[in-house]
Amino acid sequence: MVCYGLLALFGDVSTGLFVLLAGVIISFYGGGFATVPAYLRDLFGTYQVGAIHGRLLTAWSAGGVAGPLIINGFLDAQGEPGNLTAAAYRPALLTMVGVLAVGFVANLAITRVADKHHEADLDEPAAAEERSDDGSRSARDSASPALLVLAWTIVGVPLVYGVYKIAVVTASLFG
Repeated sequence: MVCYGLLALFGDVSTGLFVLLAGVIISFYGGGFATVPAYLRDLFGTYQVGAIHGRLLTAWSAGGVAGPLIINGFLDAQGEPGNLTAAAYRPALLTMVGVLAVGFVANLAITRVADKHHEADLDEPAAAEERSDDGSRSARDSASPALLVLAWTIVGVPLVYGVYKIAVVTASLFG
């Protein structure tokens, strides 16, 4: 909400500020996809979490269709595409602040499902499988440092390369 508000009010001050705010806003989408399964598990337990996640993704995709239609409605009322100024985008961005505020309040209204409603034998299957018969930790928990370095290298090198390429292209656009 804060970033959309700042973008609406000060996004036209400088290109750098606009790019920074837009980049922060865009970065939240990946974070949402990464954390939602764990969040749903914390709220509802593991039983049927896949079905709940599917419903959430369906709602998310409906918002992905409805959101641009709403924003385009605002922009169509402001004038012809290609002739709009930064001020023409303010009502649409401030509407996004309102939509995000409603979503935030709705999220606060969600409460955790009481443990008595969880399926006890299905709630923690992974924890039971991680221990062997004598109670010791599984081999999965004792990965070697070399394997960890290799795994992080496989993930980290392409990630760093991607960030580097984005920085180079962005610098050439604004430099």
